[in-house]
Amino acid sequence: MDACFQAFDKDGDGYLDIEEFRFLTRALFRNDRGKIYHLEEQKLAEVFNVFDLNDDGKIDKDEFTFCWNHWIKIIVRPISAFLIVDVQNDFISGTLNISNCSAQQNGLDVIDPINKLLETVKFDAVFYSLDWHPSDHVSFIENIGEREIDPSSPVTAENAKTYDTVIFSGSPPQKQRLWPRHCVQDTWGSELHKDLKLVDNAIKVYKGTNPDVDSYSVFWDNKKMTDTTLCAQLRLRNATDIYICGLAYDVCVGATAVDALAIGYRTILLDDCSRGVDLTDIEKTKNTVITNSGVIVNSSQVKAMVEGRDRRPELGYKLAMELKATLNEKTEETSN
Repeated sequence: MDACFQAFDKDGDGYLDIEEFRFLTRALFRNDRGKIYHLEEQKLAEVFNVFDLNDDGKIDKDEFTFCWNHWIKIIVRPISAFLIVDVQNDFISGTLNISNCSAQQNGLDVIDPINKLLETVKFDAVFYSLDWHPSDHVSFIENIGEREIDPSSPVTAENAKTYDTVIFSGSPPQKQRLWPRHCVQDTWGSELHKDLKLVDNAIKVYKGTNPDVDSYSVFWDNKKMTDTTLCAQLRLRNATDIYICGLAYDVCVGATAVDALAIGYRTILLDDCSRGVDLTDIEKTKNTVITNSGVIVNSSQVKAMVEGRDRRPELGYKLAMELKATLNEKTEETSN
């Protein structure tokens, strides 16, 4: 740490000003071939201000210690979790085969690149999620007559078709997209595809188990009433970075990535390891991830990122903003 501080304290005054900090970020944010990633000017200033704890326009040695321990070390030595979402039979060749949806993408396409990552990249933790529905699940169009449709619903029970969105009565009324019966617990359709590599010590996370609430995100159900085991498992492993992929890109993969970002994780979406339902919704998913300081990459880029040799400024900015939020919360608690 001391050597790093001295290396970028160009004028030797015992502080890092924003220009010296800029040189630090140029050394920090680069790929494994030495290409420099530039941090936008506004974001550079925002990050600098996070570590200028006393707002004097410079980072002293104590402030740099905080920066080193809570920012630089995580960027250089991230703790990675690989989350493989719902690569199950029904989404590939079963009742909800996504190749029959409007995007006409083949779920089988994700298996080879995912397997290659599992064989070649040393993730700190690997998770497989599974849609795990009871037979009377609210999302199944076959069950449309089992629940009362709210008067505000744009579609009636009699006219509802697969992929329509209805509104069920309740407090509050519940919007629900209708799918074919899929991934029913303990059936062939709910099993992970036979060609997907299963690694030792991986953790399976089951979602969608409540018959009355759907669950796209692997973190919790769509109403955010009940969480899965994922949050606790990630905290237990001190994970900093989550690599997310699987099926379907614009549904469960996308919802999981958005939640990971909202919770505060550095989130990486794997484009060639994901396939989806609707091309427009896939693009919306990508835009949402990028807008919220997530990163979208192909599997060929993952190994260097996991090993800390390819360090993206978007993820560094995300981490800095999470630190800022934590510091602000502590300040508010102290003032109260």
